[in-house]
Amino acid sequence: MQLDHSVPLKEGEHFDLDLLNNYLAEASPSIGNIVKVTRFPSGYSNITYCLETPEKEYVLRMPPVGAQIHAAHDMGREFRVISLLEPHYNKVPHVIHCCENNQIIGAPFYIMERIKGVILRAGNAPKMQIDSNQMHDIATALVDNLVELHAIDLEKTGLIQLGKPEGYVSRQVGGWIKRYYAAQTDTIDNMNKIADWLSHQIPRPQQATLLHNDYKYDNTILDPNDLSHIIGVLDWEMATVGDPLMDVGASLAYWFEAGEEEVLKIYNLTWLPGNLSRKEFVHRYAEKTKRDMSDILFYYVFGLFKNAVIGQQIYQRFKQGNSTDARFGALLPLIQLLSLKAVQALEKNSI
Repeated sequence: MQLDHSVPLKEGEHFDLDLLNNYLAEASPSIGNIVKVTRFPSGYSNITYCLETPEKEYVLRMPPVGAQIHAAHDMGREFRVISLLEPHYNKVPHVIHCCENNQIIGAPFYIMERIKGVILRAGNAPKMQIDSNQMHDIATALVDNLVELHAIDLEKTGLIQLGKPEGYVSRQVGGWIKRYYAAQTDTIDNMNKIADWLSHQIPRPQQATLLHNDYKYDNTILDPNDLSHIIGVLDWEMATVGDPLMDVGASLAYWFEAGEEEVLKIYNLTWLPGNLSRKEFVHRYAEKTKRDMSDILFYYVFGLFKNAVIGQQIYQRFKQGNSTDARFGALLPLIQLLSLKAVQALEKNSI
């Protein structure tokens, strides 16, 4: 089973390696001298580099070029989240150093040790010939690991300091609606409909837990010898504390099933044989946590809306000339489709 791998840097992705090495020689000498830099190519958010020394490999994370969404690309905060989690949850990488100085490589960054394993992505998973029984075990492990995350003691770990649970759902709904209209480039009637519906349907909140806020297959690292064993969880930039069903809804919003629009297969692998359905995902989570899932439609629709807004923000960066990535320029139809799926879910009153 092929481990997740990096690729050579393209034009515009390089930074001054000598300057970085000189800085780290004083700031974090345990890392050693970096002799090679490559990049992990997947993802639409923060840029992730692989740093190689003669002895070891590390990962460097920095914000994307042109990003103005400071709360979503705060390297110092992500570093702090992982630092707080590490003593209590063994599936996060060991973080080593955080630099908030823009002058070293052009943006704030942090460095962590690399967890080597398999990451299932839309582009590679269909080629791996994972049989349906194994895929079912992987999907079940994904749900169970989310249950484990939501069981972490906020007070004992100090993670309670990451946010204000009271009123979390209302703030999120208002905040993401505001973000959408700030980034709007085209009129999408369904986005307007969803924004209005969400504003008037805030459910009674659940007991607060840690939230990953972007929990999906390609943010988990699997053991190459047993793909149903999760050894790492990545991308903690949006982690906070609040209603755990917001996390469930976020995962469901990525969970496209077999028989749904073909274009969605480009973006996920949850349609592969053996995967749980969205309803099976919810049933297992409810069974393990005993939480009331009667308002899950709200959380699913909000998850779709939020993903559409994230796509809109990225698409706006492309339209403004702050990115030349062709993937970003092709996001408008996906934004329209996500909003359509949310409206269809409301019409049938089901996830």
